[in-house]
Parts: sequence; structure tokens; C-alpha cells
Amino acid sequence: MKNIKSIGRYLFSVPFGLFGLMHLTSANDMAGLVPGFIPGGVLWVYLTGLALIAAAVSFAIQKHTYLAGLLTAALMMVFVFTIHLPGVIGGNMMAMSGLLKDIGLAGGALLLASNYQTD
Repeated sequence: MKNIKSIGRYLFSVPFGLFGLMHLTSANDMAGLVPGFIPGGVLWVYLTGLALIAAAVSFAIQKHTYLAGLLTAALMMVFVFTIHLPGVIGGNMMAMSGLLKDIGLAGGALLLASNYQTD
């Protein structure tokens, strides 16, 4: 069972690391996704990339995993409410896949965090 948990933790870490790298390497392309009411544009893309990489590393090495899981879930829900949900409400049904992906990632991050919660 321990091997399954380890494999799952590593598999869960990989997309966050890759998403983080994508944010850093394609920041100018992604800056248009930052909602207009949030100042800073490309700065937020870089910060998000660094946060995603930090979360992936935390999950992989099991350091501060509880906090990383909570913060990652919060970040995913920020994406849901600021990027994907407005698109879905505006009639862009392609935004629905991003909305569902990020809700699933938030749920997975909370499940992972719960495994490292200290009472």
C-alpha cells in the first residue's frame, strides 16, 4: 500500500511541476489569462509558476506537504473562480474542461494534505 501512495504522490506532483515550468517559459503568452481587474499581469504568471513548482517539490519530498496541499487547493479554486467560471458563464464551454480539471486538482491536493495533517 505504501508503494501505491508513493506512486500516486509522485504522479500528482508531475503536472504541477510541468505547469509551473510552462508558466515560467510562456509567461507572456499566459499573461492574457490574468483577469483584467487584477493588476500585474505577467508578474502573477511568474509567481504562479514558482508556486506550482514549489508545490510539486513539496509533494515529492514530503516537506510541508500539508501546507502545500492547502495552498495548492486554494490556488486551484482561485483559477476556477477567476478564469474558468467566467468563461463558462460567458458561453465558452471549452472553459468547462479547465474548470473541472482544476476542481479535481484542488480535491486531490486536499486529499494529499489530509494524509499529512497533524492533529
